[in-house]
Amino acid sequence: MAAEELTLLGLWASPFVIRARIALNLKGLTYVYAEDSIYNKSELLLKSNPVLKKVPVLIHDGKPVCESQVIVQYIDEAFPAAAGAPILPSAPYDRAVARFWASYVEDKWFSTWLPVFSGRTAEERVEAATQVVAVLQTLEQAFKECSKGKAFFGGDTVGLVDVVLGGHLGWLYATEAICGVKVVDATKTPLLVAWAERFCALDAVKGLIPDVDRLVEYNKTRRAALGLPLLLPYAELQQ
Repeated sequence: MAAEELTLLGLWASPFVIRARIALNLKGLTYVYAEDSIYNKSELLLKSNPVLKKVPVLIHDGKPVCESQVIVQYIDEAFPAAAGAPILPSAPYDRAVARFWASYVEDKWFSTWLPVFSGRTAEERVEAATQVVAVLQTLEQAFKECSKGKAFFGGDTVGLVDVVLGGHLGWLYATEAICGVKVVDATKTPLLVAWAERFCALDAVKGLIPDVDRLVEYNKTRRAALGLPLLLPYAELQQ
């Protein structure tokens, strides 16, 4: 696969971009990564995704594929002979289960966590983080059932749910620094904490999960750009 045949338009802090990059790496594909900007979107991005005008966009042989979960599944289907193991299971029922939990991450977890990033008060952020813990406890049970005692949601190898949830790990780790609530907590979700450590240690993932400090600074910058108040973590406000 020549490098110019695959281009991914992205943003380093986006968990949705990160999951697409992980999928490409898992399949052993060579691609060009082009960092875009939310403040000054490139003409290529606007041309490639005129409906949503956002990253990630995968351009394969000049044809754009948009939306991160669509991209991940497209990569798996378009390159079945690639070096990496399949991301989606072969059995239709197992694929349905994986898609269900991937959708749960998107619909439930991310929408619950979003106020941590953009909440207007420290209390709002803390409440959101507390709800995130409850969602992660549901995913803890899902991991137990999907992994069947193995290393990943996909079993012995990384699957769709691993990729979709794994892209969010940087922001999960950053939540404590942002609002003072530890959500990746071995006392509450020990299986997920161990899974996250294994996932981040994968060659396909190394270097893609942003540092906490960098994400915290990015959050401050974005809040300022959005006209949101700059907030200290709730615990610091109580001191």
